[in-house]
Amino acid sequence: MFGDQAPSRHALSSLGISVLAVLNEGPTHPYEMLQKLRRRHDDRIVRVRPGSLYHVVEWLRTRNLVEVVATGRAGNRPERTAYRITSAGDAALRARIRELIGCPAAETSPLLVALAESHNLFRVGVLDALRQRAEALEAQLAELDGLIDTARAEGSGEAHWLSLDYLRVLTAAELEWARGLSSRIDSGEVAWPQA
Repeated sequence: MFGDQAPSRHALSSLGISVLAVLNEGPTHPYEMLQKLRRRHDDRIVRVRPGSLYHVVEWLRTRNLVEVVATGRAGNRPERTAYRITSAGDAALRARIRELIGCPAAETSPLLVALAESHNLFRVGVLDALRQRAEALEAQLAELDGLIDTARAEGSGEAHWLSLDYLRVLTAAELEWARGLSSRIDSGEVAWPQA
């Protein structure tokens, strides 16, 4: 649609990138990966569920991007398998990050579908929905500001929280857009069709 190419079905998923990035810090097992991703608030940018995480780790293993380094049991806990990134995994991680940063892709979302069909709402309905969205975005913006402030206070370098900064910029821009559109509809500048 925007001249971009769809990624190969063999390309690293967002969760695959996150797993390889965690393993780039050293060998670990999937449960610890999950905990690290949640502590870092990476679950704000990629869907992280235990089942999908284990599936991605296995997918990475079958492609020789990660390998098993140890299997063991501590006390009554279930057996855990620790993995490490391979040199092929490191190369794939770096290549995919470069690709995603360098090549804008068309984004699809339920919001885009809703906006394309929003003319089916009455004027009062779309204004109410935009008000609700603006309130939710204000709350998200405050939360992101808090997360960034915490990262700064903990001494994390900006390179470690660029994703939060990017989300903050997008959220602020979307909030401004939602308020502006609401104002334009409310003033009559945007003539709103009736359903």
